[in-house]
Amino acid sequence: MIRFLLRRLGLAIGILFVISFVAYGLLALALDPLSDLRESTALNKEQLIQRRIDMLRLDEHWTVRYWDWLTSVLRGDFGDAWMTGQKVNDMLGPAMMTSVQLVATATFLALIVGVIIGVVSALRQYTAFDYTITLISFVLYALPVFWVAVLLKEYLAIGLNNYLANPVPNWPALVITGVLSGLFWAGALGGDMRRRLITFGSAFLVTFGLLTLAIVTGWIKNPFLGIIGVGLAGLGLAYCVTLVFAGLKNRRALYSSLTMVAIGLALYYPLQYLFYHWRVVWRRELFWGLSEGSATLLGLLLVTIVVGCVVGWLFGGDDRGVSMRGAALTGVIIAALIYVDQVLKNWSPYFSHREIRGRPIATIGARTPAFDENYWLVTIDRWTHLLLPTMALVLISFAGYVRYERGATLEVLSQDYIRTARSKGLSERVVIVRHALRNALMPLASIIPVDIVSLLGGAVITETIFGWSGMGKFFIDHLGTNQIDPVMIYILFTGALAMLANLMADLLYGLLDPRIRVNA
Repeated sequence: MIRFLLRRLGLAIGILFVISFVAYGLLALALDPLSDLRESTALNKEQLIQRRIDMLRLDEHWTVRYWDWLTSVLRGDFGDAWMTGQKVNDMLGPAMMTSVQLVATATFLALIVGVIIGVVSALRQYTAFDYTITLISFVLYALPVFWVAVLLKEYLAIGLNNYLANPVPNWPALVITGVLSGLFWAGALGGDMRRRLITFGSAFLVTFGLLTLAIVTGWIKNPFLGIIGVGLAGLGLAYCVTLVFAGLKNRRALYSSLTMVAIGLALYYPLQYLFYHWRVVWRRELFWGLSEGSATLLGLLLVTIVVGCVVGWLFGGDDRGVSMRGAALTGVIIAALIYVDQVLKNWSPYFSHREIRGRPIATIGARTPAFDENYWLVTIDRWTHLLLPTMALVLISFAGYVRYERGATLEVLSQDYIRTARSKGLSERVVIVRHALRNALMPLASIIPVDIVSLLGGAVITETIFGWSGMGKFFIDHLGTNQIDPVMIYILFTGALAMLANLMADLLYGLLDPRIRVNA
């Protein structure tokens, strides 16, 4: 493994050097930093041109300038954006964090939803559900992102903001939503006609009833979960996690998950005290836009995962790993529910804030200008600005993941070892989760790292439409103004990420398939 990593690291450094040399030469020939001055009508035009030539050393050969740039980069100095006088080091961090926020959320949601629906679609092959999902996937995959973004602005942002000003039950919309929910769950769970009708009716009533109750009771304007809501949701999700990954017959795994729910509920009120008294202090930034509150919550999440692993190990059983994974995942879920509950409690103050004016769904920018409040209100503000661009990226990425995962699952299900597992009497849950799913994820191990790099390199269209100052806008702005240092750092950054993506794909192969060895 060490030899493999060292070999790949040396190869990556060599490739990056070649890329940077070629790119710098092409940019030096293509960019014209004097273009604005050539069209100037100033009386001292020649003096201005000469001053810029001296400042940017344009009278020297580009190889000399490249060597000076390379040595500066190796010292940690990424150069200057000469038009504004800013250091590239200071500009790169915020742009990178902006893209990371957008990419991490969009990729995570698209991956989870795409894999789940892709697997279910494969299991329901040649049914109405499968045909519908296939049609929707192809349509979404073919849609241009700028068109999707405009539709989201019009109907989800403007329309929803207008509705939230006076939320009253829209009965046709509620009925249609309930019907769509019923059709989805009836197709996903399958079964004979009687079972499908029962599933459809149950999903319709639950969806229609909950939405109506949320609107009629005013919950939509003052949302909260409370300890009861967190407890009920946590218990339901603990049973679901155990059902999928261990089976309800594995009592030790079930008790491990339920223990994590109990621990979460026991810490509910102490955490409320922490959230309330530290909501202002948590605003302090540590580095690159990461606040003290976010760092603290990440630390608590890691502690939760460790506690879950310890709880699963203590309950033991024939397979401690199953109990540990289930308890850790349940702990993450219950922690997320407590976090969401605290965010929801601050929704009403955010909604009525003088800067928001009852229109919380933002259409442009990464945050509201001059919005300087406590940690929770700032978090909600970032979420509302993140909603539309994330949905635009998820809708496009999700379609591809569904198609890849469906095809991979169908191929795996036709393998001999799957038929052998079924012939041994293993349950369908064990066959799918423990044997088929892991190998069906192999194609995504190649696709996901590359997708992440592509988005981290800058979702240029999405960032431009929604006014996000991420890596894509960083590249376009400086390329358009003929500033070579920021453009070179962007190229170097995306090139390094591409190398890392290929390395991660190789490592994922080894994790997903024990037969593959990265040092072979």
